[in-house]
Amino acid sequence: MKPIVIFGLFIMAIVFAQFAQAQTVDEVIEKNITAMGGKDKLATLNSYRMEGAMTVQGTDVSITVTKLHTVGTRNDISVMGTENYQIITPAKGIMFMPVFGQASPQDMPEDQVKALQNTLDLHGTFVNYKDKGIQVELLGKESTDGIECYKLKATFKNGNVTNYFIDTKTDRLYKSTTKTMVNGEAVEAFTTFTNYKQTPDGYWFAYTTTNSRGQTDFDKIETNIKVDENIFK
Repeated sequence: MKPIVIFGLFIMAIVFAQFAQAQTVDEVIEKNITAMGGKDKLATLNSYRMEGAMTVQGTDVSITVTKLHTVGTRNDISVMGTENYQIITPAKGIMFMPVFGQASPQDMPEDQVKALQNTLDLHGTFVNYKDKGIQVELLGKESTDGIECYKLKATFKNGNVTNYFIDTKTDRLYKSTTKTMVNGEAVEAFTTFTNYKQTPDGYWFAYTTTNSRGQTDFDKIETNIKVDENIFK
């Protein structure tokens, strides 16, 4: 009987370990949602526009990001006397960058489109993530840029995998990473989110984001504004 008892205890230990892991994932997610204003508040966010600037190799760049929940994202970029844009919708991703010599809009690489399509949900990845068909795993704690974070791996329905690093002190997103193809090679794209502030109507945003192209500082954010869907066409 002893082997059977030992085997039974072993199975129970696995079950309890998996249960504890699931509870921990949901606990981290719940804290993050609370830090961002709570599920009910996030559910009221339908659109926003962010205006900011960055400097690339001494050149000033003006950026306007306009988003409409689950409909589309448009990034307008003014640089060196040119007007450029990038559009993401559930069906496509296109960009027009005359600053790089483009004469007409072009389709974006498929893997980049998949990663950016997952940001069309303005309520956030983690709100009702199971209902959205997103699988989230807790990969433990990891220090990134000297900040202790919970590392969460999210696998989306479209196959994209994104890692989220949640600051253990603030419970807010500090960094996200995902794989993308550049010149035929897999490269890890990253974005960090800092300088969180609450807008006048109670939504939390990172007013500073940083990626491989540099740091963007936003000085104006408007929420639940009227957005013409034609800007995404």
